[in-house]
Amino acid sequence: MALSNMTCQAAKPKIKPYKIADGEGLYLEITPSGSKYWRLKYRLHGEEKRISIGAYPAISIADARKAKEVIKGDIRVGIDPVLKRLQAAQAQALNQQLDFKSIALEWHSKQIELWKPKHSEIIRHRFEKYVFPYLGNFPLADIKPMMMLGCLQKIEKTAPELSRRIKGMCSHVFKYAIATGRAENDPTYGLEAAMKKFKRGHYASISVDEFPEFLACLNGYESRIQRQTFLALKLLLLTFVRTTELVEAKWEEINFDNSTWVIPASRMKMNLPHIVPLSHQSRAMFQELKELNANREFIFPGSYDRRKHMNKNTMLVAIKRMGYQGQMTGHGFRSLALGILKEKLGYPHDIADRQLAHVPKSGVDRAYDRAQFLPQRVKMMQEYADYIDEVESDFYS
Repeated sequence: MALSNMTCQAAKPKIKPYKIADGEGLYLEITPSGSKYWRLKYRLHGEEKRISIGAYPAISIADARKAKEVIKGDIRVGIDPVLKRLQAAQAQALNQQLDFKSIALEWHSKQIELWKPKHSEIIRHRFEKYVFPYLGNFPLADIKPMMMLGCLQKIEKTAPELSRRIKGMCSHVFKYAIATGRAENDPTYGLEAAMKKFKRGHYASISVDEFPEFLACLNGYESRIQRQTFLALKLLLLTFVRTTELVEAKWEEINFDNSTWVIPASRMKMNLPHIVPLSHQSRAMFQELKELNANREFIFPGSYDRRKHMNKNTMLVAIKRMGYQGQMTGHGFRSLALGILKEKLGYPHDIADRQLAHVPKSGVDRAYDRAQFLPQRVKMMQEYADYIDEVESDFYS
C-alpha cells in the first residue's frame, strides 16, 4: 500500500530501525533516533542491493518516487545506481580540484624540461602576478570568456603586448586541460577582437649614419662610468650578441688561443651553441677584463654581489645618461651591426644574419649552423672591428 504524508509523519521511532514500504522496492526507514530516510531496494545481475535517496521530509514522497523511477530506468539498461552515484561524486570532487591554478602549474611542470630556467621563472611569475589572484581559485568550467577578458584588460591598460602574451599562456593551459579530458573549451578563443589594437614596435636603434656621433659620445663618456661597464658596451658593439648573452658570459666560454667565444646552447635563445669569432680589439678587451676579474666565474660580475653577473640594466642606464634614451637599446647594437655589415662592408645578409645567431628556416641549415660560414665570419668580425676604429679615427681627425 502506497504511503501517505500523514503515515510518514506519524511513524514513531522504536528500539531498532524499521521500515514502512511504499511499493516497488521504495521504503521509508525510521531509526531509533527518529531520523527517517528513503531507501530503494533493487536487484541487478541477480544481486540484491540498496541505495539511499535522502531524508524525509526534506525529500517528499513525490520526490522519492521520481528518484525511484530514474534509478529504475538506469537499472533497466544495466547501470548500477550506486556505482553511478560514486562516479558522479568522484567527478565532482575532481572538478573541485581542477581550479585554474592547479592545472596551470601542472602544465608549467610539463614544459620545464623544454624551457630554459630563466624562461620558466618568467612564465610562473606572470601567472602568479597577473592571473592567479583573479582566476586561480576558479574551477576551469566556471571560467567564462568575460572573466578571462576582464583579467586581460587589467593588464593591457599598462602593458598591451604583455596582455597578449598572457592570453597565449592561458590558452595553452586550457588546451592542455582539453587534451587531458578536464575541460571542454578554451575561453580565451577570439578575445583578441575585444582587446586594444597596438602596433608592435622594433627595438630602438640609431642608424648607420648616426653611428660616428654615437661612438664619439660613448668614448667621451668613458671617464664617467666604471671601466667594466664601458668595456661591456664596447664588447656589445664589437660582438653584437644579445645583452643577456654578454652579461651572463663565463670565462670558460672564452678561448684566447683560438680567439673565439662559444656561447653554450643553454644560454642561447634558440638552444643552439653560438660561435663568436673575436677580433683583435675584442680579444684585448677580454684580456683586460681577465685582469680585472680573474678570480670570478662571470666575466662581468655584479657590483654588489661579485658571485653573480652584472645586471643588464647597467648598460641601459649608461646609454640613457649618454642622452640616447628612446634612441638606442642594448638590442639596438645588433640592428646597427647588421646595417654596417651590409651597407658599409658589403657582406651578404646570410653571413651577417648567421653571426646574429638567427636560426635559418631550413632544417638542413640548422643542423650545420655551427660550421656554416665560419671562415667568412672570422674575416667579417675583424673587418667590422677595424671599421669601427676607422670611424673613431675619422671623427677626431
